[in-house]
Amino acid sequence: MTTQEAYRQCEEIMKKGSLTFYRAFSLLSKPDRQAVTAVYAFCRTLDDAVDESDRPEESLAEFLQAFDHFLSGAEQTDALWVALRDVWERYEMDVEPFFELAEGMKWDLHKSRYETLEETEQYGYYAASTVGLMLLPILVPRPEEAMKAELRQGAIDLGIAMQLTNILRDVGEDLNRDRIYVPRDVLERHGMTEADLLARTVSPAFIDVWETLAQRAEMLYASARKTHRLYPPASRKPVQAAALLYEGILDAARHNEYDVFTKRAYVSTLQKGKLLARL
Repeated sequence: MTTQEAYRQCEEIMKKGSLTFYRAFSLLSKPDRQAVTAVYAFCRTLDDAVDESDRPEESLAEFLQAFDHFLSGAEQTDALWVALRDVWERYEMDVEPFFELAEGMKWDLHKSRYETLEETEQYGYYAASTVGLMLLPILVPRPEEAMKAELRQGAIDLGIAMQLTNILRDVGEDLNRDRIYVPRDVLERHGMTEADLLARTVSPAFIDVWETLAQRAEMLYASARKTHRLYPPASRKPVQAAALLYEGILDAARHNEYDVFTKRAYVSTLQKGKLLARL
């Protein structure tokens, strides 16, 4: 398989998996855009190894073994590894967040309830901030030493904000899978129990719980925005676009009157255009 064919397959995975990210990162130059699609394909394939498998632990172990083979330099013909090899050769990639994402997948295998907001945000780091950290070497190649810590924190904040947004959008879907990411301490703070959440009622207390997490996410989006100035002009707009489009999901859920049990909040094509016009 040629490298270009491998990238085409990765692009299809990204287009199918997240039109929001696909549209945002289409603003990049072709080489950088292709590298992003390869990283996305890694994340999606790893996620599917857990969520779409009848034997998730074995599938996860098999995927990580294939990644170990990749890191050892072994020849592989699968599109993901062919494309990722090219990324590894062109950018100074950091392997740690790739393994940390796998840690988040392990949490999903063994954990379905969260006690505190801090614990939920730790999961958000593993599940989403890691993706931002994977992309940093592509989006900000060879940053000045003084910028690295701030860029890293911005990527972490944006990832947690996005994961909190996912949690708020998917409350109903997660209940169907017997998963509750809304932390127990936030429920209790507003007089709710797990049973109340399972009742799937948009009560004033539920709205308060939802807004507590939404406002935390918005604070993290704002924190991440302060670091966008550190990105080169070529990659700044795609990052800003991804953040804007994702944050827009929160307002879409509010427009749905907080019914995240029977409706899926999404940003319409018209609204996406309006948000992107702000850039």
